[in-house]
Amino acid sequence: MLRLSKQTDYATVLLSHMASAPQRVCNVSELAQATHVSAPMASKTLKVLAREGLIESERGASGGYRLSRDPSQISIADIVRAIEGPIALTQCSSHEGCSLQSHCQIRPHWQVINSTIINSLKQLSLAELQGPASHLGL
Repeated sequence: MLRLSKQTDYATVLLSHMASAPQRVCNVSELAQATHVSAPMASKTLKVLAREGLIESERGASGGYRLSRDPSQISIADIVRAIEGPIALTQCSSHEGCSLQSHCQIRPHWQVINSTIINSLKQLSLAELQGPASHLGL
C-alpha cells in the first residue's frame, strides 16, 4: 500500500494551522492543543520541519515556531520531502543501481509516474489547504 507516514500527516496538520496566521509565533503546547497532535509528536515534527527550513524557531519566553515563508510558497511536496526524504515510488524511479536496469522496460514508466506525482504535490500549496477541498478542482 502506498501511504505517507503519520508524521507527514501531522506535519501537514501543524503547518496548516500555522498557515492560518503565518507571521504568528506558536509554541508547541498551543499547536498540540489546537491540532490534537500529541505534544511530544508535535515537538518532534516541528524540530524536523525547522531543520528542513519550512519553519523558523524563536527562543525565549514568548518563543515558538512560525512559517519561514508565505504559505503559498510551501508545497505539499516540500512537506513530504521534509519528513519522508526524496519522493520516489520505486528505487529505480529516483536513481540508478537496480540489478534489472539493463533489462527492464518498466523503469521509464515508473519515472513518468513518479514525476507526475511529484508535480501534483508541487502544484498544491499550504495556502490552498486553508479553504474547502472543493475549490481545488479535484
